[in-house]
Amino acid sequence: MKIAFVGKGGSGKTTLSSLFIRHLAANEAPVVAVDADINQHLGAALGLDETEAAALPAMGAHLPLIKDYLRGTNPRIASAETMIKTTPPGTGSRLLRVCEDNPVYEACARTVRLDDGDIRLMATGPFTESDLGVSCYHSKVGAVELCLNHLVDGPEEYVVVDMTAGSDSFASGMFTRFDMTFLVAEPTRKGVSVYRQYKEYARDFGIALKVIGNKVQGQDDVDFLREELGDDLLVTVGHSDWVRGMEKGRPARFELLEAENRMSLQTLQNAAEDSYAHRDWERYTRQMVHFHLKNAESWGNAKTGADLAAQVDPTFVLGEHSAVPQPS
Repeated sequence: MKIAFVGKGGSGKTTLSSLFIRHLAANEAPVVAVDADINQHLGAALGLDETEAAALPAMGAHLPLIKDYLRGTNPRIASAETMIKTTPPGTGSRLLRVCEDNPVYEACARTVRLDDGDIRLMATGPFTESDLGVSCYHSKVGAVELCLNHLVDGPEEYVVVDMTAGSDSFASGMFTRFDMTFLVAEPTRKGVSVYRQYKEYARDFGIALKVIGNKVQGQDDVDFLREELGDDLLVTVGHSDWVRGMEKGRPARFELLEAENRMSLQTLQNAAEDSYAHRDWERYTRQMVHFHLKNAESWGNAKTGADLAAQVDPTFVLGEHSAVPQPS
């Protein structure tokens, strides 16, 4: 399942996404974790020190390799240079699987050893001095979107993406790439307003959205969130001494996380697994094509000098049984 964590800055989405990743690893689920936030903190939340986190390869820096690999033998794509972040797969394209080795993972992913298992971690990379004034953040996450477009995951396999903060998550079609989106909201008017904004954006695209109420201090906070969010409120999370230790760089073993918080994480996993029954690969592919055509018309054709609408394979539907061409 592909899972996104979203929310306003400071809501705790990176912390909660890291706890969810640790929980999945403890349950022996294969996990590819992606830090797609401009503030690259997921590695640190998963226990990497500053040097290790800084050494994570930036996906954007490997975009030519990613494009060349995913293009495969797709005859509709004249060259890797004509691929943009929304280019959909078609007959002949190479696809990514969670449990495999491939050149994209070799270049862009690093193994992170957690208390209860290993996960793969990928990162968009931070803004650099050379980006200031000439790049927008969406150019950084283009590599993530392209990989998600070509990624096939099965039941009990997880791709967990820590998204950029606020409504920027909806600035491209990437928000439609997930089976479940967990929105982290604090029990405040601002937290509720962010939820309503996301809900409005997601409605027309059939996005499965559930809310994690974070930084809850008592029953009054729970009642406030329940009144404002209704059934979209899935779980609430309060103070955690374990998390406080993690934020100081001195985490205890994950098995010592408070029992109520472990139960909340299991509720998240149950909701994610339940979403599998509603997976619609035809809609997924249709939405992918929709955003590709929009991007092609608005800027892609002009940038590449090609008719990017011709990259769409009308007979291709991405799915778990999509064929993967063998390297020549």
